[in-house]
Amino acid sequence: MRNRPITPWGVGLGLLVATALAIARPEAVLAQAGRLATLDEFVETGMKAWDVPGLALAIVKDDSLVLVRGYGVRKLGSELPVDGHTLFAVASYTKAFTAAALGILVSEDKLDWDDPVSGFLPDFELYDPWVTRQLTIRDLLSHRTGYPGWAADHLWQGSDYDRAEILHRFRYQRSEGGFRSVYGYSNIMYLAAGEIISVVTHQSWEAFVTKRLLQPLGMHESTVTIRDLEKRDNVAAPHMAVDGELTPLVPFDPWNVAPAMALNSNAIDMAQWLRLHLAEGVLEGDTILAPNIVAEMQSPQIWWDGPGAVAELEQRTFSAYGLAWDLYDYHGRKVVRHDGSIDGMTSLLTMVPEEGFGVVVLTNKVPNQLTEAVVHQVMDAYLDVADRDWNAVLLEQRTEQRMAEKERAWRWEEIRTKGTKPTLPRSQYLGEYFDQLSGGATITKEKGHLVFRYNSKYVGDLEHWHYDVYHIRWRDPYVSTWAGKFLRFIPDGAGGIGSLRVRFDNDIEFHKR
Repeated sequence: MRNRPITPWGVGLGLLVATALAIARPEAVLAQAGRLATLDEFVETGMKAWDVPGLALAIVKDDSLVLVRGYGVRKLGSELPVDGHTLFAVASYTKAFTAAALGILVSEDKLDWDDPVSGFLPDFELYDPWVTRQLTIRDLLSHRTGYPGWAADHLWQGSDYDRAEILHRFRYQRSEGGFRSVYGYSNIMYLAAGEIISVVTHQSWEAFVTKRLLQPLGMHESTVTIRDLEKRDNVAAPHMAVDGELTPLVPFDPWNVAPAMALNSNAIDMAQWLRLHLAEGVLEGDTILAPNIVAEMQSPQIWWDGPGAVAELEQRTFSAYGLAWDLYDYHGRKVVRHDGSIDGMTSLLTMVPEEGFGVVVLTNKVPNQLTEAVVHQVMDAYLDVADRDWNAVLLEQRTEQRMAEKERAWRWEEIRTKGTKPTLPRSQYLGEYFDQLSGGATITKEKGHLVFRYNSKYVGDLEHWHYDVYHIRWRDPYVSTWAGKFLRFIPDGAGGIGSLRVRFDNDIEFHKR
């Protein structure tokens, strides 16, 4: 299959803008010219404000790659620049590749979206036996299984559990909402979806996605494993602020949940992915995904409220999830998008199909909202809507969020009973704890204080807060952005400790052995 020649990184922005404008609506030309011509300045200003070391950007319009650029450096302290070929971990973009791979099998009549999962994975059980029997492939891909968001993600984060063990343990995760009526984002359901691909094709998820999607799309620089990434030279390093200082991180390997987030890619390769979906599954005259499969992926499967603050700014009238795509409206157009976050990396891919354009932004820092700012700045230019400085708007939101976080911390201090002591001698808290879903955890004493340890990522130093409640400081900086701040020991009523409660992505109770 031939691939359309792509615009090389380094071509002047003026020429790239002119190419885009040549295929734009005449009435929008002047607005786009003025606003896209300042995109470099907007991105560079935003990188300083959000403290982002490197960023890669690609824009597709009417089946052409009209802009691809890199900004900043691959790693803090290095002079190696980011360009259109620099590889980033794109994290949850991976889900759309898994859904598309299943779509290929649907087209080949090897399965159907509404086939029961139990027909392929008979050992995969959910907490409710009825839901286990009713669960379909469509349910897996649309986050409508009734579980809370990110349920049991600790089973793969930093653990040694393989994919089969994770799926086996998930049967002990309690659901909280109504089956097919409540949206709950799930990485583990996409792991199950990937295992279905392996069962049907007798190939690994990695092999099938590479052969049937990456290779036909000409995404030859993209990888689906860390092992392959280690063989490449042009790779961005992950970063995040640690104790207020931007710090490179060790890349995280999501090997045991690969179908949900293992893809590594760059702006040029992801532009091919944009072109495919904007052209309803056709690239260079070759049908890689059947048009009805693309349409189904981009059709609402469950409605939800959308991500608060940004959704309000966009003045959405609907938010939904398709098969691996977020769906909503913006200035009267349907938007198809997905973001991705993993240790030290944040990215965002967005399409407006009826306007024939899409944009992908890759960054090597987590968290940041520069991805949102850049995407919205580009969308506003192409849609010719009122100008808005999205960096300024989102930075103001961040300030408000930080103030809210401080206020929550003050409220916690207000309810704290100072001067209390643990109810039992320290030795009573030490030992092994167990949860049927999670497995084992320990409380040990290190350097004069208690330490909670579940796996390599969930390790926390404990500081007495009041009574049998301890403040927990997670050693992993990324874990600390979502995990709970407190751990509570619960007496057994017989002079000892019966259990401890801690929050990972969801609340977990470990019972003392």
